[in-house]
Amino acid sequence: MKIQENISLKEYNTFGIEAKAKYFCEITSVNELKEALTLDGYPDFFILGGGSNMLITQDLDYLVLYLNIKGIETLWEDDDHICINVNAGENWHRLVLWTLERNYGGLENLSLIPGNSGTAPIQNIGAYGVELKDIFVSCQAMEIATQELQQFSKDDCKFGYRESYFKNEGKGKYIITSIQLKLTKRNHQRKIDYGAISSELKARGIEDPSIQDISNAVVAIRQSKLPDPKELGNSGSFFKNPILSKKDFHNFISSNPEAPFYKVSETEFKVPAGWLIEQSGFKGKRYGDAGIHKNQALVLVNYGNATGNDIMDMAQHIMTTVYNNFKIIITPEVNIIK
Repeated sequence: MKIQENISLKEYNTFGIEAKAKYFCEITSVNELKEALTLDGYPDFFILGGGSNMLITQDLDYLVLYLNIKGIETLWEDDDHICINVNAGENWHRLVLWTLERNYGGLENLSLIPGNSGTAPIQNIGAYGVELKDIFVSCQAMEIATQELQQFSKDDCKFGYRESYFKNEGKGKYIITSIQLKLTKRNHQRKIDYGAISSELKARGIEDPSIQDISNAVVAIRQSKLPDPKELGNSGSFFKNPILSKKDFHNFISSNPEAPFYKVSETEFKVPAGWLIEQSGFKGKRYGDAGIHKNQALVLVNYGNATGNDIMDMAQHIMTTVYNNFKIIITPEVNIIK
């Protein structure tokens, strides 16, 4: 375990924001993590995973622990299901590809989501009608204060829409070291009715899709809408889709009958934040090196030299304008590091 000083984080965050870590340490095992958390003489810790769901707004005067613990193993399996343990440093999309190679179902709709597996429970990542909680069994996390490992069940994690215990009450208290997922080996529960998946499959002439076909469709859809962070800095969807009460939804839809929406429950409705932002005139706009992507208004981008504060100022302008136009509050999905 090696401690480095004044390390650039530009390559460690998908926005490509230039910021420095005062101290930096790559963690490749649970034992190294435990050792790092007991080091004396360093400022507070900052845990860095895949860097895909964060916006850094300043240099980090911390000991940055880059969690890069690798490994996938089978915990148990029967004729219908398999339960796997995935260590926190495994890239999420590479995990999806690993499951598809073995015909394990459950992750295909979550293809091409950036980031690492250890951060997936924090956001309860989701896409195209599937959320992590749908295939989640448990996770192991280290309590920072005691360096003890604890197991968290699905209920313990308190999953919600892009929410979890680790994003709220448990924030800053635990570091997820591995996740356990239950996948299907046969009789896969295919979900193809959400978003553009069905039309993409139809365009490909596929009527009875395999889980690989579904993944290919999702990848094609995402690539058509979302820029590659290696080519244009971004963090995927920057804002959450707002969920409205029945009363607020009816007020909104009566004034905007053409607006798309999704019924969440008998009392809640989800409105696409991207539609609200696009209708407010932001799609494709650029403010210096900060901008809104031309193909997807939900994605904020760094054209090269934007600072985190440039992105955040633009985001605040978007949120204020959307509220003034629609009386709907939209909030960031990404973590703002101040």
